[in-house]
Amino acid sequence: MSTLHAGADPLALVREDLAGFGGYASARTAGLTGDTWLNANESPWPNDSDAGGALRRYPDPQPDLLRSGLADLYGCRPAQLLVGRGSDEAIDLLVRALCRPGGDAVLITPPTFGMYAVSARLHGSAVIDVPLVDINDGFTADFEAIEREVMSRPVKLVFLCSPGNPTGNALPLERIEALARAVQERALVVVDEAYGEFSQASSAAMLIGRQRNIAVLRTLSKAHALAGARIGCVIADESLVAVLRRCQAPYPLPTPCIDVACRTLADSARAATAAGVVSVVAERERLRAALLACVGVRRVYPSQANFLLVRFDDAQGAMERLLAAGIVVRDQRAAASLGDALRITVGTAEQNNRVIDAINAVETGQ
Repeated sequence: MSTLHAGADPLALVREDLAGFGGYASARTAGLTGDTWLNANESPWPNDSDAGGALRRYPDPQPDLLRSGLADLYGCRPAQLLVGRGSDEAIDLLVRALCRPGGDAVLITPPTFGMYAVSARLHGSAVIDVPLVDINDGFTADFEAIEREVMSRPVKLVFLCSPGNPTGNALPLERIEALARAVQERALVVVDEAYGEFSQASSAAMLIGRQRNIAVLRTLSKAHALAGARIGCVIADESLVAVLRRCQAPYPLPTPCIDVACRTLADSARAATAAGVVSVVAERERLRAALLACVGVRRVYPSQANFLLVRFDDAQGAMERLLAAGIVVRDQRAAASLGDALRITVGTAEQNNRVIDAINAVETGQ
């Protein structure tokens, strides 16, 4: 394997059989100009339901306005950013581009987001678990164990979720950077920051300039309230972004989703999002304090996301009473080390009050 050093080209980590892979060249990637577009076999007239007629044309695979807006939002260059269908597509692209089916492995830190393991297994890559460590201040990653596994096993991707899902913990940037430096000859460290807006921690994107085997996942699904639009991105070294683009579907983003995402990146919309984040964080802390006071609640973990992980004396009873009150939360009891836990998204003040009342009723028999 090629030897890397800090700042070296991460292309040495890409599958060798994809080194010269050109991908599919769609009609929109040719860079041609004209006033009569007859190169993509599109309809010459709009659909009756499409008043503006924009949907008869294939969308730009990587719209400049969207990429530049996201780059401004996340503090990177547009060339360092690939837009796709939520973070899920970015996860899948990374696995496909770096891991040889049946030969390379993905390392995850359970309990964590399930799509890392799903994408790896669908691709035929082994999944190596290095569980999070539950300490007084919440969960944290065992960085020393992660490094040992990467150095002794064929790991190509390390997925770190920060803030963690479902744990809510943020990982220290200095530990992430040190890990990336230690494994730079062997693996790419991917930091999933889907909940980054709710955290006080800085983004790992700031590390990419000096440690090029780091990639960061971001999404508009959470803080920006666009889960239905499926807009996410991966931020990485420009050379790696170019490889991922060649592995991506020809037209990954629908035109209406591009349009709403661009509007979301306007100054006024960003200000509204920031205000919403402040409100969620305040409600998160109020809800945590209230849950800590509930009888039958064993532990409420500190969180830097828009949810709380809660351990119960009787998680089944709590789940049943919440459902009876019309409140749906995420059952985490099948996840590693969380056999007594539920994950509760922070809602409006009224919704959070209903959660508190329902959980209190579990123990009081109301």
